[in-house]
Amino acid sequence: MANQGPPLKPETADAARRFRIGADDAGARLDKWLSETIESLTRSRLKALIEGGALSRNGAVFTDPSWKVREGEDYCLTIPAPADPAPQGEAIPLDIAYEDGDIIVVDKPAGLVVHPAAGNWTGTLVNALIHHCGDSLSGIGGVARPGVVHRLDKDTSGLLVAAKNDRAHQGLTKAFSAHDIERVYEAVVVGAPRPGVGTIDAPIARAPTQRKKMTVVRDEDERPDARSATTHYKVAETFGRKRAKLSGDALASLVACRLETGRTHQIRVHLAYIGHPLVGDPVYGRGPGLAGLKPGDNAADAAIQVLKKFRRQALHARVLGFDHPISGQSLRFEAEPPEDFQRLRRVLERL
Repeated sequence: MANQGPPLKPETADAARRFRIGADDAGARLDKWLSETIESLTRSRLKALIEGGALSRNGAVFTDPSWKVREGEDYCLTIPAPADPAPQGEAIPLDIAYEDGDIIVVDKPAGLVVHPAAGNWTGTLVNALIHHCGDSLSGIGGVARPGVVHRLDKDTSGLLVAAKNDRAHQGLTKAFSAHDIERVYEAVVVGAPRPGVGTIDAPIARAPTQRKKMTVVRDEDERPDARSATTHYKVAETFGRKRAKLSGDALASLVACRLETGRTHQIRVHLAYIGHPLVGDPVYGRGPGLAGLKPGDNAADAAIQVLKKFRRQALHARVLGFDHPISGQSLRFEAEPPEDFQRLRRVLERL
């Protein structure tokens, strides 16, 4: 592994990150290796920084992102400070399920990033909320911004709640920490879990070699950074049983998941761990397609075409329930999956 210098804060000054290539990293492509080492920057952003002269190798500017790194090389990457790190409001359409003076619940579309970060300073849900809420934001920690206490991955759709003030933010944070939130997700997965109803109780930590990926940890003593994670699941519908190779199997299934904890990528990691990754998941699954689905009739051909175009994890946050952090009123919201998810389900039902 590479040796890193102490990170600087890019929001206050240009940040210099230093690395020395170890034997285990030799031969990796430079921009890919950096993206796995600096998880806050995307590979495309790193490639642009390299080509723009922000990287030095052994003291000299180096601009080839495709270079295969060699043991003993010293690199220094200068990450420019953003011109204005404070999120700005943007007129991005929102599908609002509920709103009052303290909180707002939105149905987030797939493809929308929740928080601004390196590579995504604009065009996020937070930017949209700042614009929409305007003067109703009294501030979180003295800053006029929404308090988002739980996240959805960029390509996961569904319900999410944000606070408009410190008091509501603290109340929601406490409820999530105490697991006093009802969260039900719908997922289309490869195959069908057995038994059809169960609980996956397996701690999660970052993968040791791919920092943007999470993994189940079997020995918590060896990974003190592992965090407990519990997912309750139930198979709601199965698809393609008559086409499966083994009697009783299914090509895919619709699974309802209730979260007891909310770890990064939890549902995606847990279902992949038991052998049933989400359809379309580019990180923990096979991406588009289903093994065993062959062309030859209208139903199969239609499903294959839809699967080819479904390039995200098939995951939707359908139900969100909690007590209002100020009034104490019991609230529960339900959102139908978006059209791409429903289209996927329709073609699978015909198999």
